[in-house]
Amino acid sequence: MVKERLNVAVYHNLHSGGAKRTLYEEARRLSRGHQLALYTLSSADQGFCDIRPYVKEMHVYDFEPGTLFHSPFGRLNQGVRLFDLIRLDHLARRIAADIDADSYDVVLVHPCQYTQSPPVLRYLRTPTVYYCHEPLRELYETPSPRQYRKKSSTRAALNTIDPLLRAYRLLLRYLDRASLNSATLVLVNSHFTRENVRRFYGVDATVCSHGIDTTTFRPLELPRDGFVLSVGALTPNKGFDTVISGLGRIPKEWRPSLMIISNYAEPQERAYLEVLAKDQHVKVSIRTDVDDEALVDAYNRAALVAYAPVREPLGLVPLEAMACGTPVVGVKEGGVAETVQHGETGILVERDAEAFAQACLRLLDDEALAHRLGLQGREYVCKTWGWDKAVETLEQYLYQVTGIV
Repeated sequence: MVKERLNVAVYHNLHSGGAKRTLYEEARRLSRGHQLALYTLSSADQGFCDIRPYVKEMHVYDFEPGTLFHSPFGRLNQGVRLFDLIRLDHLARRIAADIDADSYDVVLVHPCQYTQSPPVLRYLRTPTVYYCHEPLRELYETPSPRQYRKKSSTRAALNTIDPLLRAYRLLLRYLDRASLNSATLVLVNSHFTRENVRRFYGVDATVCSHGIDTTTFRPLELPRDGFVLSVGALTPNKGFDTVISGLGRIPKEWRPSLMIISNYAEPQERAYLEVLAKDQHVKVSIRTDVDDEALVDAYNRAALVAYAPVREPLGLVPLEAMACGTPVVGVKEGGVAETVQHGETGILVERDAEAFAQACLRLLDDEALAHRLGLQGREYVCKTWGWDKAVETLEQYLYQVTGIV
């Protein structure tokens, strides 16, 4: 039986990265059988994984965060951020009214870069499906330790009594929690994320498996150049320090170089990693603003991909690597433990530099094993992580919340 064509509003305020790539793949496939309209903010990244060709109409609302103060007035910045949240919430009410007025069947909502769960969810009367890629981790998890993040005792004491900081965090927590709880249906990318959503928000989310574009991420039959590749934003949560420390424990005569490809870099984290690499005698090259063609080329030329993010909700990098026929050494935690099949498509280890070193050395030393894991990884991704199958499942959930058969 042919199902009714849906009229879908899509909302997001995303920057570049895995979440935007997910929305892109969903939008271009949903547009084949349904009519999409995009609602977004001027602060969102429209160029990366551009979904505009797949929507019938687009509504962009002006929003940019306030200008922050420089020292010695830095404490006032919490007031600026607080006012940003208030402005964003007021704008969300207006956007929701506009969406409701156009009588869509359902709204597909992706995160907001400022609040994680978008406040528009609180005001929409139209049924909503919220794809939650991860909780607002800064509120619920202990940050990865970094010396450059350490605060002086005076600053730490002021933080405990700063009314603007307290008000900002309270409002941020409220908006994120209330917005997620307002969604008709919450979808997540992994069982790990599902458990976190239940623990942090008290909501039973539904796992809607991810996908990989296996026509873009594919084997190119290029020669392997012997380097180790790691991919992700240069932030503490991506765990590049574990990878560098692991490679530093490989004997010098066999130690490979490391290439890091990043869509975003925090300057302090980049400086920290460069110093660490120098101390560990690991040759590191960091590339930014790399397009998909160059990324696929790097996946195909790397001897292996090393991936050690901290409690990563899912992690597209191992799936992209496997789709290109490249074996993965991954940390055995978070969503990575759900995507890498230990001994079949890669090797999973605990967050330990020596364990990473031994796993990498094993694949570097045994080309037959690396080749076999790469072939099996490609087969596994094509069979299990296809985007068409993933979006068919998403489509079922869109129909479910509308009640349309």
